[in-house]
Amino acid sequence: MNAPDIHRPRYGDRPRAIEYVSGIACVRDGDEIELPLLTLDDLRELPALKSCIKGVLPTVGLAAVAGPSGSGKTFLIAHMMLRAGAGEPCFGHRVPRASRWVYVGLEGRSGLPNRMRAHAATYGEQGFENVRFATEPLQITSPADLERLIRAVRDFSAGVVVIDTLNAAAPGLDENASADMGTMIEAAKRLQAAIDGLVILVHHTGKDVSRGLRGHSSLFAALDVVIEVTRDDARRSWRLAKSKDGADGDEHPFRLRVVELGEDDGGDPITSCVVEPAERAEGSVRAAKVPTGGNQRLIYDALRELLQDARTFGEGGAPPTRPCLRLEDAIAATRDRLTVESERKTERARQAFAGLINRGVIRHCDGWVYLS
Repeated sequence: MNAPDIHRPRYGDRPRAIEYVSGIACVRDGDEIELPLLTLDDLRELPALKSCIKGVLPTVGLAAVAGPSGSGKTFLIAHMMLRAGAGEPCFGHRVPRASRWVYVGLEGRSGLPNRMRAHAATYGEQGFENVRFATEPLQITSPADLERLIRAVRDFSAGVVVIDTLNAAAPGLDENASADMGTMIEAAKRLQAAIDGLVILVHHTGKDVSRGLRGHSSLFAALDVVIEVTRDDARRSWRLAKSKDGADGDEHPFRLRVVELGEDDGGDPITSCVVEPAERAEGSVRAAKVPTGGNQRLIYDALRELLQDARTFGEGGAPPTRPCLRLEDAIAATRDRLTVESERKTERARQAFAGLINRGVIRHCDGWVYLS
């Protein structure tokens, strides 16, 4: 666990220390903890919010990934976990730094090895060094089991724990009952406070998917982030149904691609699936207006020329015939088109790419860019 971030602003004439524990400011004066009354300058000195996946998952808090059976929610959180573990962009969202995860797989344990093999075969083994798996049955509502989990997470110095699923981690409790759901929430909060990080609960939606998380409404209220996964035949997508510090509602379509891993003893193929970002449906993206001048136009023209000679297609969720470039390679190759000081060219090129992406002129997903 990270050491508390302590600095010493002055309140009146008395120097005191602010200790941040799970993002909460506590003012300590000697051995006593007092109620902090912060000024604007004090607020400016508070630690900036940090992200595990920018705009999606914070580094500290309580989150849930929820969807009906067969929606792909387990595959989705595994994809996010390994992208974040590798420090690679996820669905076009930046991963500021690689993070360490512990995945507690309590449902579908027998399929876990093949899911991980399929991911490694498709995306490589980057990220696995920052992920560990727990598959033994445990109950987060059992003090002994919870303490065992906390020790294991601390020993690995992990900042994120995935509980898949909440129901399997609290057997015998009624998730529709206020008291039982309160017990589950309290256990998850104790885990989150103990690791001073992020706890992600994989959960089911109810029979009426439009009503969101299954069980008592107190769960939704207790969460900082809720990712809802939906499925319409072969089409799947996820969106932020709740985010205290990000923009919710944006839909991210994806598909599950079958990966063959060999044959079993009977000669039948062994298969699993991996998540692949998909194109948004026609009409869901506004027609993009190409810039007519400035740095964005210079970068856009240079990128079009580069893509004409590209030899990579269909990456980052692009159509199979669409040429693509890695974002960082594209920035390096186009920066010299800008008529600014040499030391500022990379920064300005990056800003131009961000503007083009926000306008929908180019697409960016998992570190790849291509024309819309």
